[in-house]
Amino acid sequence: MTADGKDAAQAVVLTQARSATERSLLEKWAAEEYPGAPVVGYGDAPAAPPGLETRLDSDDTLVVPVRIAWIPPERDSGAVNRVTELASTLAMRRAPWRLHGQMARRVPESARVVAGEPATVGDLVSRFAAQEGGRPSDGGGRSGAFARFVVRQATLACDRGERRLLGDRYKVPRRMVEQITASARFRALAERLSGEVGKPSAEVAHDLESCLHEMAAVQSPPAIDTFRTLMGPLHTKAWDVKVDEAGLERLRELNKEHALVFLPSHRSYSDPLLFAEVLHDRDFPRNHVLGGNNLSFWPMGALGRRAGIVFIRRTFGGDTIYKAAIQEYLGHLMSKRFNLEWYIEGGRSRTGKLRRPRYGLLRYLAAALEDRPELDAILVPVSIVYDQLHEVGAMAAEQRGGSKKAEGLGWLAGYFRDQRRHIGTAQVRFAEPFSLRESLAESEQGSAQLEKVAFRVCAGINRVSPATATSLVTFALLTARDRALTLQQLRDVVAPLADYLETRGVPVPVAELRTRHGLRMTLDSLAEAHVVTIYEGGTEPVFSIRSGRHHVAAFYRNGALHHLLNRALTEVALLRAGDAGDGADLLELGWRELTRLRDLLKFEFFFSDKREFAAEVRNELTILDSQWRLSRARPTDARAALRQASLLVAPGVLRSFLDAQLVVAEQLVALDAAPPADRDEFLEVCLGVGRQMLLQHRLDRADSVSRELYATALRLADNRDLVEPSGGDGALPVEERRRAWRDELAALIDDLTRIGRLERARLEVVLGGRAEDRGSSIGGERQAPGSDGERGTTPAGSTGVAS
Repeated sequence: MTADGKDAAQAVVLTQARSATERSLLEKWAAEEYPGAPVVGYGDAPAAPPGLETRLDSDDTLVVPVRIAWIPPERDSGAVNRVTELASTLAMRRAPWRLHGQMARRVPESARVVAGEPATVGDLVSRFAAQEGGRPSDGGGRSGAFARFVVRQATLACDRGERRLLGDRYKVPRRMVEQITASARFRALAERLSGEVGKPSAEVAHDLESCLHEMAAVQSPPAIDTFRTLMGPLHTKAWDVKVDEAGLERLRELNKEHALVFLPSHRSYSDPLLFAEVLHDRDFPRNHVLGGNNLSFWPMGALGRRAGIVFIRRTFGGDTIYKAAIQEYLGHLMSKRFNLEWYIEGGRSRTGKLRRPRYGLLRYLAAALEDRPELDAILVPVSIVYDQLHEVGAMAAEQRGGSKKAEGLGWLAGYFRDQRRHIGTAQVRFAEPFSLRESLAESEQGSAQLEKVAFRVCAGINRVSPATATSLVTFALLTARDRALTLQQLRDVVAPLADYLETRGVPVPVAELRTRHGLRMTLDSLAEAHVVTIYEGGTEPVFSIRSGRHHVAAFYRNGALHHLLNRALTEVALLRAGDAGDGADLLELGWRELTRLRDLLKFEFFFSDKREFAAEVRNELTILDSQWRLSRARPTDARAALRQASLLVAPGVLRSFLDAQLVVAEQLVALDAAPPADRDEFLEVCLGVGRQMLLQHRLDRADSVSRELYATALRLADNRDLVEPSGGDGALPVEERRRAWRDELAALIDDLTRIGRLERARLEVVLGGRAEDRGSSIGGERQAPGSDGERGTTPAGSTGVAS
């Protein structure tokens, strides 16, 4: 409400009192501030108090909302971090009304009068007409609907006044469903849907209201504090948290004018809890977190809804009314400048890198803005990165074909138990925010419009994600494969990686990678998590990936792969350029190879648009060879650039994904022209065949045997019309195109093998050993691998040594 001066003769004090003590305190305040003004009390019910309509006849009457807030004197604001503080706060703020008198006598300063900003009846009439499309009068005075609207506005004004005492972190919605259903928009929506679904508008309105009650969060400061205190053990002990403070301050300024939509990466169940604490500690309003109703079991569901979690059905198919309810709810939250949060990947990453985004909620938000041309939403890509995760072992097991454990009380108890051990640092960083409305306008209309917006979010997340010590150490150990490394050797392998990333401007943990102590701490932490094994029976300790834990190590490695992707693609393009004849146009050939590789990996990674990608590749070439622009672009120059490189990353970045594609391609070839009878069964077959090929040493890496990677490869095959071919005019038979894809992958894997030999030769110099026979000649046969079953050889039809 907006202040319009103080005139007791034309004022009505609207009070919300729960006890005689509160009523007495409020009447005393009214007598001092507005002497002679009538005092009208109302309760929590949406109905207006009797007689209020008659007090609202004059447009000049000033309505003054006021209530009592009970605030412990030891904390006027700030976070509640301990159970004892929580109990004290809850006891005072939600004490039974019979105790109010005793509390006021013992701690009189705890009873604070909270006055919301007053407004004239004329102002409220204008708001009522604009927001609810109603008539403030019913012929004999103010209508009951208008009086109820005034009560809701009074509650909201008191909420804003109370936030001035408690901080923005306790900005909570009140009576959201009632506000939505009382609006003219809602009535028009019910009428429109009535024709679509073939039901009377009254029945549609009832169904819409039911859906809104099902999903709407009902927040309260005590519930927020309770939820934080009870859920705190799920993240406070496991990680120290580093936050991009400058990024948050920029967002604070934006939030003064716009609602923010936070879109974080999703690695852990703890993501929303940890992120909520980051915002709470910095006095940000609590987000409305949109999540699946699979986590709405007791007590998470009951308490979570009161702490800002919006539980949405996992699937709702063609339920037109439910979809309309989501859209209306999101639009209303935006109009009231409540911030949103959801995880655009749709679920936790099982591989450690970003999953493909899902567009459902983004589509409803865009539609809500289309209905409200005066509004905009600011999208905020958020990177949440962990040194380690307790739950990564379970996710790795799912990749190998295991089933996901259902969430429930038993699962929650086990998760609490696991999270008691400290496992490092969590980093929260914010990419450049951008306007959803402007981004939609910049994207072409059509099916790809939302995809471009979502890809912009994911690219932003990748851009600001730091490379952790865990990711670089696991990358180095997986590249060494069955070979155990000493601490110094590992430093020698990691150092070029860190140098390269620093050249690119990627944040790297200097202390953990540049010092023996920091590196050993990282290795010890991974050993404690059963990812790394340490052998100390010789002259000095040596480190390697523990047998059977390659999927877990790959999860951590994959968190940094997007920073190495363009380098890996450039290496392959240079290799192909080096194979060309002297008369070839190497620039055209190189770009053609890069385009082909992008197409093969477009469902695994997020690429910039072609113009920006070309600039990124030129930067990679400059890092590889600062004089490349001055060369005559001869094949010998391309080969020399590869031989002289301080590191080669293509096999370590690309091989697992291409091996997985090869398994899918071979199984499609085995079907001749037939489509898979059932896709889930097909993926199960791929898992079995992948394990067989690994045992036969036809696959290079154990982490390529992954249901998630096979599913992505199948999506690529579908995109290439190789799964259920449409049989367009002029198309080659599907069996030929399937074989062509398989052969393309086999040739590319051969290229990675050759680059792998160059990298092994470099490592032999770094590690102070002699070149092994199996990597000393191009095209040589591979020796039998070790007994751990984690390595393999080149696939059938390939001539090189697997890297």
